[in-house]
Amino acid sequence: MQAQTSKNIWLANALNIINADFNRSSDTHLIKVDLPCFKDVSLYLKDESTHPTGSLKHRLARSLFLYGLCNGQIQQGTPIIESSSGSTAISEAYFARLLDLRFIAVVPNKTAAEKIRQIEFYGGECFKVEPSDIYAKAHQLAQELSGHYMDQFTYAERATDWRGNNNIAESIFQQMHLEPHPIPSWIVVSAGTGGTSATIGRYLRYNPELYLKTQLAVVDPDNSVFFDYFQSRDSKLTSAKGSRIEGIGRPRVEPSFLPDVIDQMIQVPDAASIATVRWLQGILGRKCGGSTGTNVYGALSLLSQMMETKQQGSVVTMICDSGERYLNSYYDDEWLASQNLDLSPYLAQLKQFELSGRLS
Repeated sequence: MQAQTSKNIWLANALNIINADFNRSSDTHLIKVDLPCFKDVSLYLKDESTHPTGSLKHRLARSLFLYGLCNGQIQQGTPIIESSSGSTAISEAYFARLLDLRFIAVVPNKTAAEKIRQIEFYGGECFKVEPSDIYAKAHQLAQELSGHYMDQFTYAERATDWRGNNNIAESIFQQMHLEPHPIPSWIVVSAGTGGTSATIGRYLRYNPELYLKTQLAVVDPDNSVFFDYFQSRDSKLTSAKGSRIEGIGRPRVEPSFLPDVIDQMIQVPDAASIATVRWLQGILGRKCGGSTGTNVYGALSLLSQMMETKQQGSVVTMICDSGERYLNSYYDDEWLASQNLDLSPYLAQLKQFELSGRLS
């Protein structure tokens, strides 16, 4: 009986610690982007880089910890294991440190060095493996250590309360309500686990007045199977290469990716994604990560179509993380040359858009 009481006390304290951390964190900003070419349309960027751990994945990590704690899978002393390209692992390492739990991240061997440093800063440990091996290695470590495998790629779509509870969809609509076009025509997100698109798509359906006016677009980079899966619904699709846009795109169809809550998918070349973050630096005066470029390029494509057909409205997308994590890749011309990525056609296209509102 005493052991059960001690177990309950630890769980109650752990939940209080996470909820207190959430209470100390203000909501992320919604940035309005003003360009001379915008005619009766608006672009907004939900800046998820301002979370304590610097990325959109902070929301997911909090949800996954609460999910594991309330399901009885995480207890005092439970080692936490995750397969991640970096950002989720950074955020989970932060929460593991709050609860004094050992954290191990299984990451692709080409994960940005800055992400590895941040995982280790929060006390996490890293195992570098081939991208295709991250799942098996994470399972193996969880079994060997009697730990809990968080498995973001399976549980992202169910760990977050899609009905509200200040999830990202509810936050967007609350922050938009005083804007000229308060109900967006489009929300544009990229997919890594599929958790964000699942949350937003379900939230829209749960609120019929929004569902009738807002569509959800998901953008997908090179070497990812999500776009093809959306077209074919073949869940066995795989890609031999991993995505160069860290944090999004997957070489297999992940269980958390729900195509039926998505209205449209847009395939974005990696050169377009990286050109867009370079271009965006001149607009915002700051560096953003590659997935932000994928998001914004997709959003600009939709805005261009809206202006061409003389539609009014707004488009909302996200700044997923800071570009400071990618100084040795997306902002390094030698790295771009090593990847055979030519940004010049897309930089010219973006300059044209800035002047005329046309992306094609």
